Amino acid sequence: MAKKVCVLVGGSWGTALAMVLADNGHDVRLWARSEEQVNEINKTRENSRFLPGVKLPDGIRATTSMEEAVKDAEAVIIVAPSKVMREVARMLKPFWREDMLCIHATKGLEIDTLKRMSTIIAEELECDESKIGVICGPSHAEEVARRRPTTIVVASSKEKEAELAQNLLMNAYFRVYTNRDVLGAELAGAFKNIIALGAGMSDGLEYGDNAKAALLTRGLAEITRVGTVMGANPLTFSGLAGVGDLVVTATSRHSRNWRAGYLLGQGKPLQEVLDSMGMVVEGIRTIEAAHMILQKYKVQMPIAEQLYHVLFEGLDPRTAVEALMGRGPKTEMEMISQETWEQWHT
Repeated sequence: MAKKVCVLVGGSWGTALAMVLADNGHDVRLWARSEEQVNEINKTRENSRFLPGVKLPDGIRATTSMEEAVKDAEAVIIVAPSKVMREVARMLKPFWREDMLCIHATKGLEIDTLKRMSTIIAEELECDESKIGVICGPSHAEEVARRRPTTIVVASSKEKEAELAQNLLMNAYFRVYTNRDVLGAELAGAFKNIIALGAGMSDGLEYGDNAKAALLTRGLAEITRVGTVMGANPLTFSGLAGVGDLVVTATSRHSRNWRAGYLLGQGKPLQEVLDSMGMVVEGIRTIEAAHMILQKYKVQMPIAEQLYHVLFEGLDPRTAVEALMGRGPKTEMEMISQETWEQWHT
C-alpha cells in the first residue's frame, strides 16, 4: 500500500533511499536546503552533485520547505550528516507527529556528547528513544541508485516499527533484515568508518593486501570490544551492520572514508583532503569521538588511537604502523572481556 514518506536530506544516500521508496510506489518528498538542487531534481529528474548520471523516478518531489515535506507523511527517514543531525531534528519538531514512523540512516556520533543519532533525534523531538530506528549495513548510494542488489538491516527496539520500515523499503534489489539491537547497529555503523579510513591509508602507503586484511580483522575485533563494553550485543558486529558494512566501506573506491584515508596515506594534509572530498567524511569525526570513548570506558582501541595521532597530532602514518606492529604479544581471543563473554554465553 502506497504511503507518503519524507526523506531528510537530499545527499547521495538520502536520494538513493528516496529512489528505493519511489520504486516501491510510495509518494516521496525529498527535503534539501538548496533551492538550486531542489529545482534541478524537480525539473530534470537528476541530483547531479551527489548522484550524477542517475535518473530519478517521478515519484520523488523535492522541496526546501520542511512543512511541505513532512505534512501528512506516515514515515520520515533522516539522512543528515552527524554534525547537523541535531539541527535538522530541531527543524522537524514543529511538524512531528507521534504516529510517524521515524528512522535515521546516519553513521556517526556527536563529538561533544558522544551521543548516538537516535538519542539526539529523540531529545530534539521530545519523544521516547525507542521510537527511533536506524538503517545500516553495506550500502553504497551509487550502487543502490543503479538498482544493484543490496542487503541492509533496520534496527529498532520495537519489532513492529522495524517491520514497518522493512515493508516500506524491501523490493527485488533492496533486501531488508530486522534487528532489535539499535545500540550495536549505530556503534557498528559509526566505528567501521574509522577502520575504513585506516584501510584507505594502508592502500595509500602501498602496504598490500596482507596488511589490509589484518587491519580489517583486528579492526572488527576493536569495534566488537568497544561496542560490547558500551552495552551492545556482540553478534550484531558479525552481521550486516558490522562486518558487512566494514568490508564494503574499507574496500571500495565509492567510500569517502577509504578515499580520504588513501589521500592521507599518500601524504596529503588533512585539510587538503577534506577540501577535495566535497562531502562529509564521517570517519574523521568519529576518530575524535573514539579518542574520548577509549578514555571514558578504559577500553583498548589501538587502531583508532594511532589514527587520532596521525590526523590530529601530526604523527607520520608509517610511524603509526610501526607502533601497531610493535605492540606486545596478545592472544587473538582478546576481542571482548571474559565478563562480557560469560554474560552472552549464560
